[in-house]
Amino acid sequence: MFYTLILLGEVDKYIMKGESQMITKENLALGNSLTTNLNAISLHKKIILGIQHTFTMFGATVLVPLITQMDISVALFMAGVGTLLFHLITKGKVPAFLGSSFAFIAPILAVAEMSNLQYAQGGLVVAGLVYLIMAGLISIFGVEKIISFFPPVITGPIIMVIGLKLAPVAIDMASSNWLLAIVSFSIVTAVSIYGRGFLKVLPVLVGLLGGYAVALLTGNVDFTPVAEANKLFALPNFTLAKFNLQTVMMIAPVAVATMIEHVGDILAIGTTVKKDFVKDPGLNKTLLGDGIATSVSAMFGGPANTTYSENTGVLALTKVHDPSIVRIAAVFAIVLGIMPKVGAIIKTIPTAVVGGISIVLFGMIAAIGARSLVENKVDFSNSRNLLIAAVIMVLGLGGASLPINIGMVNFTIEGMALAAIVGIALNKILPQR
Repeated sequence: MFYTLILLGEVDKYIMKGESQMITKENLALGNSLTTNLNAISLHKKIILGIQHTFTMFGATVLVPLITQMDISVALFMAGVGTLLFHLITKGKVPAFLGSSFAFIAPILAVAEMSNLQYAQGGLVVAGLVYLIMAGLISIFGVEKIISFFPPVITGPIIMVIGLKLAPVAIDMASSNWLLAIVSFSIVTAVSIYGRGFLKVLPVLVGLLGGYAVALLTGNVDFTPVAEANKLFALPNFTLAKFNLQTVMMIAPVAVATMIEHVGDILAIGTTVKKDFVKDPGLNKTLLGDGIATSVSAMFGGPANTTYSENTGVLALTKVHDPSIVRIAAVFAIVLGIMPKVGAIIKTIPTAVVGGISIVLFGMIAAIGARSLVENKVDFSNSRNLLIAAVIMVLGLGGASLPINIGMVNFTIEGMALAAIVGIALNKILPQR
């Protein structure tokens, strides 16, 4: 996502201050008042607002399959299905939209190069099940104890590794046509800095459209996929996931980072709409919804799903917090997924346009990791913190691997998975002083 608001500072405040101080009674009353007033919104206005949410998530959601070569129509379809599943599990209380997650791009590409995308899907299915385990642990032990395993000194470097690991991918895509890459990069940057109102939350979509327009003018668009898509409506090309322990261990541990992202997003949505979603429906329920959405999506060929901060921005901008509007957006996403012409048009976007946008996206992921360290005032004059961050960065970026042989079971823990496991272990083993 472009605005991946990983609010680790807010998570830290929650742990230190307790949930009662995070969201006041006055804020809760205001949220209830807003919800009551929204009951008067007519259906056609809700549909328009829903379409707005669909366009908000569109650019980032289709960018993931464009980079990983997953099916675009499946990604849109499963984003809609995943969002509806999330709302069902959370009793329709949280106005969140679930779209494609950027955090898994690097391991998906690695698995696809090693075998094929179906095994990457299997890893994503298991990653979704990790959410279910976390939801169960929170139900048993409480959110504070579980989140204590993921302080900023762990999550910050992990997020930085996710972004930096993708840097060569962005450059490789952009180098196919630097003119188009620079144009799309410039548009995204300009909209992010100078955009006003609703436009400011659509930098990816505007960048895609602007880069595509220049590609059309310069004759760099191949319309063959559009000609081949001769049906107006058709089911997406679903593919079933395949499972291999090696590929599962390459992908599933990335859920450590995305679960922290989820916590930050749920707190951000709660703060925006003045409701305590950590308490009702409960963080265990929101994690459960996100995890099931990810597993269902990956089982049939879609990317991992995650709560979208872009749509949280729309909630803040419009002051309309009705969850039913987000469900309308999910239905529109499903409709787009069963329209082959839409997917075919998206496939005609030149790789360089996506590459130019990816330079910003992947760099921002790394920068957000660094920002979380700064905002949480992680003390790197403390050799303990310096050691933990250094080990995570080197293991994550250096391609380290650890073979595991247990009887007849053989697999390798490497890259992000190894970095996360070692970082969490060091944080618990090394003394605080």
